[in-house]
Amino acid sequence: MATAGLYRRVLPSPPAIEFSSPEGKRIFAEALGQGTMEGFFKLISYYQTQSEPAYCGLATLATVLNALAIDPGRKWKGPWRWFDDSMLDCCEPLDKIKVEGITFGKVACLAQCNGAKVKAFRANQSTVDDFRKHVISCASSEDCHLIVSYHRGTFNQTGTGHFSPIGGYHAERDMVLILDVARFKYPPHWVPLTLLWEAMGNIDEATGYPRGYMIISRLDKAPSILYTLSCRHEGWNSVAKYLTENVPLLLKSEEVKGIQSVLSVVFKSPPAELSGFVTWVAEVRRQEDGNLTLSKEEKGRLVIKEEILRQVRATALFNHVTRWLDSEITCCNSIVNCGDKDLPSLAASVCCQGADLLTCRVKLGLSDGTCCPQVNIKTLNADGENPVTLVSGTVKTGDRDQGVEVLVPLCQRDRSGLCLSSQSHCIVMHPSTGDVLTVLLLALPPLTWSGIKDEKLRDEVNSLVTTENLPPLLQEEVLFLRQQLHFLMTDVVSASPL
Repeated sequence: MATAGLYRRVLPSPPAIEFSSPEGKRIFAEALGQGTMEGFFKLISYYQTQSEPAYCGLATLATVLNALAIDPGRKWKGPWRWFDDSMLDCCEPLDKIKVEGITFGKVACLAQCNGAKVKAFRANQSTVDDFRKHVISCASSEDCHLIVSYHRGTFNQTGTGHFSPIGGYHAERDMVLILDVARFKYPPHWVPLTLLWEAMGNIDEATGYPRGYMIISRLDKAPSILYTLSCRHEGWNSVAKYLTENVPLLLKSEEVKGIQSVLSVVFKSPPAELSGFVTWVAEVRRQEDGNLTLSKEEKGRLVIKEEILRQVRATALFNHVTRWLDSEITCCNSIVNCGDKDLPSLAASVCCQGADLLTCRVKLGLSDGTCCPQVNIKTLNADGENPVTLVSGTVKTGDRDQGVEVLVPLCQRDRSGLCLSSQSHCIVMHPSTGDVLTVLLLALPPLTWSGIKDEKLRDEVNSLVTTENLPPLLQEEVLFLRQQLHFLMTDVVSASPL
């Protein structure tokens, strides 16, 4: 009796040479002797098959992140922290990726927001000789790995766009080893480098731009990120275009006369989706037997995030932003939550964000709190001095209940705001509107402000948004967001002030 479905496909050869074939083994042995298979052993140790037909970008990235020994900072299963393709959902909802796949810029953005250093090149931004140099460099080292985005048709394979890591290089034959993450379809195989370059030059119909390659390596130190850009909602591209295209044009108006006027131009009539474009990175964990002990790593990350909040609020730009928000309170509500919710509502929203991150839900920050109908708020003593807010609740997923805990960064400030009842002073338990907008303004490309006609005002704005004099932690935060915006914009526009 015939069985429905497919069991693998025959690898078209030529042009590809199967890795496990006699010829493929000879190429491997020769390349190993040449020293251009050094990265292979790390990759093959963590090489995985994509768990969904459209998860090639996610599985490729998970393989590379694990090969680089990058700590995801959150649990996979049980006590284990580990990258799996089902965890890489901060740039795009997994349900959407299952149907549509993921674009080049979003994979680069995902790599960065999960703790990697990324250099991304579309085929029209590089040359075949440059590509070869990068392949040789990564193939000769364990310190970086190369991901390619290409069209399968160039190799006479079925399918269209695909992502996979490069496992090695053979100089005399000028061939690269593709560790195909769709192992249910094709095995790992060698292909001519020039033919792979041609396959990367194919236009991606989703974006209208060529595919390309990216070099992924470890950061010099663990990332200390409090904010990230989100493209989980459908309107993220309109927000990105608004910030990088429309805002510079609007600032050329003769009516822009002062800093408050500049802020009004940027924030008075933005796309509605701006409210979800910048999100804060929560420290999320599953509840385990009521244990409230914070690990050394959790304590360290919270201290760093609180310091970033303090540094944001020490900038002159933050003072201008909060003054504008005070005068434009109704507009504030259309941008982001102003922090004027009561404490239980805000806590429910925070819990929902944690639930989204753990259960891969499509929407972030559900305001009705249905995912965590009952929440508890506790103040813990994290390091003997500074209190930490722990928001906990129960998430219902099907017939199962899962406890979720979200560690929330704290920041004292003089302005009125939400106060924890156990404290005699006021504490903001969640990054506020002023924090988010300040960091967003700092992260916009420097050329954003070049169109301001009043030279004195232009100089004043540039002095407020320059990153040169920012403390190292905040500078890192701002440059991180700016790079994310750059990666996302490569998917939607060819020319911008980035």
